[in-house]
Amino acid sequence: MTDRPLTDGAVTVIRAGYGFDAPAIELGALVNGAAMADVPIRIPLAMMNRHGLVAGATGTGKTKTLQLLAEQLSTAGVPVFAADIKGDLSGIASPGVSSAALLERASSVGQHWTATGSPTEYFTLGGLGTGIPIRATVRGFGPLLLSKVLGLNATQESSLGLVFHYAEAAGLPLVGLDDLRAVLMHLISEQGKAELTELGGLSRATTAVILRELVGFSDQGADVFFGEPAIDVRTFLRTAPDGVRGMVSLLEVPSVQDKPELFSTFLMWLLRELYAVLPEVGDADKPELVFFFDEAHLLFAGASKDFLQIVTQTVRLIRSKGVGIFFVTQTPKDVPGDVLAQLGSRVQHQLRTHTPDDARALKATVSTYPVSAYDLAQVLQNLPTGEAIVTVMNEKGAPSPVAWTRMRVPQSSMSPTSPDARAAAVSASPLLAEFDRPVPSTSARDILAQREAAAEAAARAAADQGAEKGRTEKRRTDERGTEKPRTEKPERPRRTGRASPRRSDTIARRIIGKLFGSTR
Repeated sequence: MTDRPLTDGAVTVIRAGYGFDAPAIELGALVNGAAMADVPIRIPLAMMNRHGLVAGATGTGKTKTLQLLAEQLSTAGVPVFAADIKGDLSGIASPGVSSAALLERASSVGQHWTATGSPTEYFTLGGLGTGIPIRATVRGFGPLLLSKVLGLNATQESSLGLVFHYAEAAGLPLVGLDDLRAVLMHLISEQGKAELTELGGLSRATTAVILRELVGFSDQGADVFFGEPAIDVRTFLRTAPDGVRGMVSLLEVPSVQDKPELFSTFLMWLLRELYAVLPEVGDADKPELVFFFDEAHLLFAGASKDFLQIVTQTVRLIRSKGVGIFFVTQTPKDVPGDVLAQLGSRVQHQLRTHTPDDARALKATVSTYPVSAYDLAQVLQNLPTGEAIVTVMNEKGAPSPVAWTRMRVPQSSMSPTSPDARAAAVSASPLLAEFDRPVPSTSARDILAQREAAAEAAARAAADQGAEKGRTEKRRTDERGTEKPRTEKPERPRRTGRASPRRSDTIARRIIGKLFGSTR
């Protein structure tokens, strides 16, 4: 690799390729042996909603590139949402600290460096950590994303969809994980067996598997991420109190680093919610929001076909809502091809080739760039920290020339903001009163408990009624058994037309006496 890989003609082409007249995000300066401060490398602000990729091995400067982009977007009045994976992105809220080395680097790329912090709001998943809690209802999260988090296969994912459909039809709001557990328990109970059969295609065994995975998920502490009040995603589209700068919303992630799939899937849920609630804006002068999706490989690892389709569709369509997405990961191969094809800007830091897999990743990365004068396979392995290979989408929607770039220095602190300062910012936030504490609501678990209690009460009432009827019958039987028998009167002889013998003799004597006279 030569000290000056580009000819003067190639430099002229690159200079023209990045000479935008419209407002732009400044990335740095072209490197051709040394940094060329007079050849700035930039991204048109209006093209930031055409999505992008920031990639590179660990420790090559990805986080600082993210910080550089975010603070300039905020200055331009564009709200930013980003996840703070390692806890060091919080420095964006504090002014940077000057040093001789910092000023020398800034000068080398033509940057007039001034220590400046950006207006920042801190968020956490479910309130774990320092920040405004972000919660979602299970119903809003949906079966597809929940299946991704639970690691369900395609059959189980389909079955979970049926359970959600049943809950909706039965008027059972799924707010927290305990509501979904209650519905599943109901469906495999004796009372719910008939309803389970009516669903069709949902076996008792599959239901039990989903329930088991859900219980394990809850045991990891995931219950706190689901509930009400659910975050209103329009919260992330605010400007600072000065009415000029965009608010930077930082999601604190260190508290959930042991739940990477939950974190990445929650970010996908946020994107989907943004797409659902935001109006169409078309091609605007600047984005409504730029969303940085750090550790993007976690989102796609082991994802089902349906899930990938949802991601691809969201990335493709959300641009029209004015939202730009930048995926941050180690290599482009971490991102599916259909998604990678939607990313207009690319900032690729150093790639390392310590293994055969690394070598294949390098080859795949080189193949995704436009033809250039660089030997990219060599350049990508030898990039110093803080330098990158860049190509962006220009004002006309065409790819810009590939440019080896020395990145600018963030004007905010490259060290984390102190815990006390973060806590003070959270305490002063107007969002705290609205989203801080969970709000109880009538949900599926409560309704099923009420129905079960009513059924048990009805059963007890029926049992008591039956028992009372039995006691009444027994009492009547006993009363009949203790009554005195009635005394029978002797039957009188029945009279007939014939006189008795004695009476006949008396009548005969009287007749004879009248005929012959009687003697006294």
